[in-house]
Amino acid sequence: MLTERVEELRQLRGRVQAGPSEKATRTQHAKGKLTARERIALLLDEDSFHEVEPLRRHRASGFGLEQRKPHTDGVVTGWGTVHGRTVFVYAHDFRIFGGALGEAHAEKIHKVMDLAIAAGAPLVSLNDGAGARIQEGVTALAGYGGIFTRNTRASGVIPQISVMLGPCAGGAAYSPALTDFVFMVRETSQMFITGPDVVRAVTGEQVSQDGLGGADVHAELSGVCHFAYDNEQTCLEEVRYLLSLLPQNNRETPPAQSTGDPADRRCAELLDLVPEDGNRAYDMRAVLEAVVDEGEYLEVHERWATNVIVALARLDGQVVGLVANQPLSLAGVLDINASEKAARFVQMCDAFNIPLVTLLDVPGFLPGVDQEHGGIIRHGAKLLYAYCNATVPRVQVILRKAYGGAYIVMDSRSVGTDLSYAWPANEIAVMGAEGAAGVIFRRRIAEAEDPEAMRQKLVKEYKAELMHPYYAAERGLVDDVIDPADTRRVLIRSLRMLRTKHAALPARKHGNPPQ
Repeated sequence: MLTERVEELRQLRGRVQAGPSEKATRTQHAKGKLTARERIALLLDEDSFHEVEPLRRHRASGFGLEQRKPHTDGVVTGWGTVHGRTVFVYAHDFRIFGGALGEAHAEKIHKVMDLAIAAGAPLVSLNDGAGARIQEGVTALAGYGGIFTRNTRASGVIPQISVMLGPCAGGAAYSPALTDFVFMVRETSQMFITGPDVVRAVTGEQVSQDGLGGADVHAELSGVCHFAYDNEQTCLEEVRYLLSLLPQNNRETPPAQSTGDPADRRCAELLDLVPEDGNRAYDMRAVLEAVVDEGEYLEVHERWATNVIVALARLDGQVVGLVANQPLSLAGVLDINASEKAARFVQMCDAFNIPLVTLLDVPGFLPGVDQEHGGIIRHGAKLLYAYCNATVPRVQVILRKAYGGAYIVMDSRSVGTDLSYAWPANEIAVMGAEGAAGVIFRRRIAEAEDPEAMRQKLVKEYKAELMHPYYAAERGLVDDVIDPADTRRVLIRSLRMLRTKHAALPARKHGNPPQ
């Protein structure tokens, strides 16, 4: 009878849900890691997960594989909701073949990726796998190729988030690198192309897995990791928060959310937060907290390239992308890493219809042989390219210094920002007055009876002539000089006006950005 078949199905599903064995689950928990299904339950809204191909098994033979054909083949795939919106997910199950990828395993991932692209919904991968399944040979490698192709096709179409919850080595690491955001958990997740044993054999260097590719390494040194957390629960909760700030796809805008923070709220504290003296440091994060809704923002790449801040926040309930120099770190200069960090963030915001607000206090590009030999020209050009190519609403605010090429690159009027505002203490110039006077008046200073007194006199003259706060406004290079306390109100009004902005790029297959 059909009822018997249904009961048989119910029992089978129960076994699939339980996983390979209680021992395997205990081993996973002993490592401080959750199972694939426990992770999905934390990520998605309660009882919203719909699994795809839970009964799939591999067809491989040899090396004992024909004796082991567990259901799911080591990956759980499907969709559910996060804050009521559809999200697709796949999660490696380390209890089955160590989460290693074989042909059937890869086809399940291909399936859910294709569904995510077709449905126009975000894709989250929960990574905890041992790489390619060696017993299946080249078919496993071909499976990775299919994942990489889909990552690339989905880029800029749907948000892609990689959550690293275990090891990720070799070619498997390239999929997270192709996605928009990478999350890692300290001590349990690692990413590297060649492991410590290979490094030791080839170079003689001794290094642990965490020392080579742990969360802190990638969050602080390589820039591969955007967010690092101490445990899986906090990590997955932050993934949910990030998803609440992103649109479903590139045809939609991010979800608005009323915060109750008045749009016309004055930020009087800004008058004391930012010193008028351009040589005194301050924390740009305090400026962001004063301006955005309820002082809440999500900083991306918080510990890498700390001389520039990139973050998602809300203004009047609408999601915005923030790019700001950080005077507390290298005086807020742009260098190779900061340029790359900001460029990728600008491109992400532009891809997903997130308006950009750029806050400037930049003394220039970092000088030095290492920077020049490292390619600061082409790396700095990445940020320039990203801004010039962006069609979302863009507003620039100049707090203090805005010198030289760094001023141009940080979304100036000349590269297409829609509106530019400046605080009354702004200094927009080719370079600082001290350096400019030293170049322009070199001979007069050298020939003076008192060179230092003459230098100070000429510096003062240069500032009065070319660096007073209204020089750029008089020439239409900024739209207005504003009271710092009105920054929030001015930004909100400007972005409201720009909400219906439409800008088209020239017809082309794609650009050729600097690499």
